[in-house]
Order: sequence, then C-alpha cells, then structure tokens
Amino acid sequence: QVDLVESGGGLVQPGGSLRLSCAASGADFVFTSGGWYRQAPGMQRASVADILRNGITTYQDSVKGRFTISRDGARNTLYLEMNDLRPDDTAVYYCNWRTLSGGSYWGLGTQVTVDS
Repeated sequence: QVDLVESGGGLVQPGGSLRLSCAASGADFVFTSGGWYRQAPGMQRASVADILRNGITTYQDSVKGRFTISRDGARNTLYLEMNDLRPDDTAVYYCNWRTLSGGSYWGLGTQVTVDS
C-alpha cells in the first residue's frame, strides 16, 4: 500500500505559477514511474506529465514548455511546477505512483483554479 498526499493547489491568476507536491509513504512505495493527471468538470481524467525512474519525462502537448515534472527520490516526492497558467488549466490534479511490485496508486487530488 502507498499513501499519497498532494498539496500546493489553489487559486491563481492567469499567467501565474503553482507548484504541486505529492509525498508518498507506505510499505510498497518503490518508485518505477509516476505522473500527474487532471480532471476538469464534465471531462475524463487525462495525463498531464509522466516521469520514469531514470528521469525521462513526457508531457501533454498543451502544457509543454509551461509545466515541469520532477521527483525527489530521497524525499519520495513528485512535483509539478506549473508556470504561465491559463484558465483551461483549471481542474483537480491527481498524483499517480507506480511501484516495482506492479501497484498503481492515486492521491485524492488537489484543486487548481486559474481565474482573474
């Protein structure tokens, strides 16, 4: 079992920045890959950014150049740095953590609202 605690969401004006964090703990948290997903009202949950254990990253086209995913192995934490935020980035953001044993775990989500 892996417990994930997300933080860093909030209300920000267009063009602003936020940094999301996802701290993992538990008995099965050996990281192999992970990512951030988001779900806007009435929409399906979609991948925003993904990172492998070796550091290779991939991004949804709409966030390339604005968002950066990273991982701190010593702190068992995933991050999502979000810059130049736009109203259509408004969503609940979820952390996903995949483990060596084949597990896939989700956080409860953190709300990001971009509005003037």
